[in-house]
Amino acid sequence: MARTPLTGWKATAAVSMSNYIDSGSIIAIATSLVFWKEAYFPQDDGTIAGLLAAFSANAFGAAIGALIGGPLCDKYGRKFIYTYDLLLYALGGLIVVFTANLPMLFVGFIVVGLAVGASVPAGWTYIAEFAPTDQRGKHIGATQLAWSFGPFIGFGLASALTPLGLLGSRLIFAHLVVIALITWWIRRGLEESETWENAKGGATAKPPSMWEAFRKLLSRRVNITALVFLAVIYTCWNQAASQNGIFLPTILDSMGYETLQTNLFSMLSWGFVIVSTLIFMHIVDRVPYRWHYLGGGALAIMSWVVLVFGPSDAAWTAFGYTIIWGLSAGPSAQAFYSVWSPELFATPYRSGAQGIVFFIVRLASGCISLVFPVILARPNGLMIDGLILIGFLVIATIVGTIGAPRTQGKSLEDIELERYGERITNENA
Repeated sequence: MARTPLTGWKATAAVSMSNYIDSGSIIAIATSLVFWKEAYFPQDDGTIAGLLAAFSANAFGAAIGALIGGPLCDKYGRKFIYTYDLLLYALGGLIVVFTANLPMLFVGFIVVGLAVGASVPAGWTYIAEFAPTDQRGKHIGATQLAWSFGPFIGFGLASALTPLGLLGSRLIFAHLVVIALITWWIRRGLEESETWENAKGGATAKPPSMWEAFRKLLSRRVNITALVFLAVIYTCWNQAASQNGIFLPTILDSMGYETLQTNLFSMLSWGFVIVSTLIFMHIVDRVPYRWHYLGGGALAIMSWVVLVFGPSDAAWTAFGYTIIWGLSAGPSAQAFYSVWSPELFATPYRSGAQGIVFFIVRLASGCISLVFPVILARPNGLMIDGLILIGFLVIATIVGTIGAPRTQGKSLEDIELERYGERITNENA
């Protein structure tokens, strides 16, 4: 019996679940590190915790997954990725759930990272290619909304399951495995992207190899310019976002808050992220990109200024940071990157280009994750880390505001003609 194809918002919801699983994995790691440490590396000075964070879905694992998955998505189709990525994720998640030692934990984190890295760029690409032109930002914004629910629910589960210790952490990963398998089943009803089919050049057309695709992508100056622009804004913003996501409990712990309190603060923050993302979805296709982006960047900078310079023993410091960062995350660099990256590249390059940028972003996050907890553990560590991250946020805000593309309200086909002067297929890529 043939399955009814998923279309419209049902397809958007099915694809967006990659983002929930991505962010949920990061938070599952963030809230469980203290329990893994107690069980398998109790003498750690922050080095092993940093390595686990760096090679997980938060950084290197996802970076490599995106670099491989992006070109495969352009080569074999968007649906190809959805056929296998979540099965790989489920395997990695099960390894974590049943892990019995530190090496096993490392393997599970890496496999989970590879799977989410391959999936996320494919999701932004697929949604952009089927969404109505006047609602493209709104549909892509749904991926950000799903991403926001991952930490909100993750921290909620962590708060409820804290008394169970390591068992509670295993249960959080188990729920992500169940959701991944359910999502994989639902996605079997997705149809291949018509835009990709048209650019492929016919059923018998031979797609380029991964290295040939990279060569063609980098042979056009318009692609290189877009890659640099997107890499700068997303990488710089994500340094603050990734450390907020995976080390916020550690930051609040250094300020004297207990585990349950840090999880509740995190839930509060992500509740505001959900609200601000709903606002983003409502206005992203109406308000000029430049000014909308500037507002989000200014709020992000303000939040870290409050955290770094506010008195650590004052409740308003933690509350102020939590709320303002949450409000900034709706119109964040990640949200606009997810809208702009499909718009700025022709179909044969679209997912591969995102894979490159995502690789750079998560690679940088991995590098900073290696040193962030070590610096944080030192006297004035929060001040040092915070000033570095504020600097990154300032760069992301300035570059994104100045370079915001004028693609709003235009179809992907019109944008392609405007940027390349012709329609790009595999034959003339």
